[in-house]
Amino acid sequence: MPTDGFTTCLWFDGQAEEAADFYVSVFKNSRLGRVGRYTDAGPGPAGSVMAVEFVANGQKFVALNGGPQFTFSEAISFQIFCDDQDEVDHYWNRLTEGGGEPGPCGWLKDRYGLSWQVVPARLIELISDPDPEKAARTTQVMMTMSKLDIAALEKAYAGE
Repeated sequence: MPTDGFTTCLWFDGQAEEAADFYVSVFKNSRLGRVGRYTDAGPGPAGSVMAVEFVANGQKFVALNGGPQFTFSEAISFQIFCDDQDEVDHYWNRLTEGGGEPGPCGWLKDRYGLSWQVVPARLIELISDPDPEKAARTTQVMMTMSKLDIAALEKAYAGE
């Protein structure tokens, strides 16, 4: 894995390899990389997975089996900008499957507790329109949604 740019390290409690496999299966332009294992020096059991490098949607990650000391919170989330409703549905369904939790306004937590925002690419344009009434209508409808519905957002924007 190249060392330029940023690599996001995700801390897990024993699920690093499983999580890396899952994320690689969800996103295009993804692949697994090197797997590092604990040695007799610890702190994990010798031979168990310490870290897995992977690329998901072209972004570099390391999944680290660091233990139970830290967990994910909504303070950090990944945004996925989607071109159409099929793409919104794909990411929403895949990331909530197996124990994920839907949240408000396009937010969700996956089965590992990592927060994601599944966002129609056009949403930012709609809610930041210079016409405050269009932006307000769109925002008001968005606030009632869990998974975002592009058609409903567009209708609100149009005043229908």
